[in-house]
Amino acid sequence: MALPISTSYRPMDALLVPEIPEERAWQYEPKWDGFRCLVFRDGRNVDLRAKSGQPLGRYFPELVTAVAALEADKFVLDAEIVIPVGEGLSFDDLLQRIHPAESRVRKLSMEFPAVLIAFDMLVDSNGNSLAAEPLERRRKRLEAFSHRYLKDNPRIRLSPATKDARVARKWFGTVGGALDGIIAKRTDIPYQSGNREGMVKVKRLRTADCVVGGFRYAAKSKVVGSLLLGLYDEEGLLHHVGFCSSFKLEERRALTPKLKKLIRPPGFSGRAPGGPSRWSTERTGEWEPLATQLVVEVRYDHFTAGRFRHGTKLLRWRPDKSPKQCRMRQVEQESQPMPLRLAN
Repeated sequence: MALPISTSYRPMDALLVPEIPEERAWQYEPKWDGFRCLVFRDGRNVDLRAKSGQPLGRYFPELVTAVAALEADKFVLDAEIVIPVGEGLSFDDLLQRIHPAESRVRKLSMEFPAVLIAFDMLVDSNGNSLAAEPLERRRKRLEAFSHRYLKDNPRIRLSPATKDARVARKWFGTVGGALDGIIAKRTDIPYQSGNREGMVKVKRLRTADCVVGGFRYAAKSKVVGSLLLGLYDEEGLLHHVGFCSSFKLEERRALTPKLKKLIRPPGFSGRAPGGPSRWSTERTGEWEPLATQLVVEVRYDHFTAGRFRHGTKLLRWRPDKSPKQCRMRQVEQESQPMPLRLAN
């Protein structure tokens, strides 16, 4: 491609902070629950690149077609790939797209087509780089681009943005199925490729009490690697919902003999842990079931499709809590889709 920014260009990143900043000139945007993506268009050539630099076009053919169909034939956008389902977004359907079979990807692209949500512009429709321009100017160029080329486009939309912290706090109150948090960016600095200067993210961290239904050993070691967490449904079945591995080596060593004494099948009476999957970073599918006696309080950021999206953080053991009190309804409200509203 003959663009001033190459496909190896690294997108700017965000630093996780506990609160929405207000002390400087910030622009606030929803943090959509999807895949980060740089969108390159140069004539007939279209390239979608993940944050890791890996190409995404083969997994989202409907988006390649949509980008190629725009009247503007030169540009680079910073965007998020999402899959709307109902009034919310489905991260699980998004993950299913990363599949080796082209026929499977094509089928899914027709059943649940993806959408690009654009929130920044790095190269304009004249082929000029905007990366050295402050965000305030880049946003104006993006809005003009959207008005001219994206109006009523079902596959490529403009993400809302505001400088009003009150609006950002209102958005933050709806974090759930569609929103993953809030992004705040400095409006007075250039695009920060590959670093976290001038861009922060705020996520809503929640807590849940979970039963320890099993554990996995650490790789190449006989000490505890992770605790396997469970929640009871209304029928009294204990379902595996995620894992926790946030403890130090000395804690693992002290915990291992205590857990060994509790090894007893089945551990989980409902959905049980499987082997390695897109949800897990575990190196082995082997796990030890435990008598359902232990309860932990963990912190998490997102719960969807019956699972904690990422690993949780252990806050404390709860010997005062009955395992039967650890119900799925603690997190069910968080997994409900929130309305998806986009500009254009």
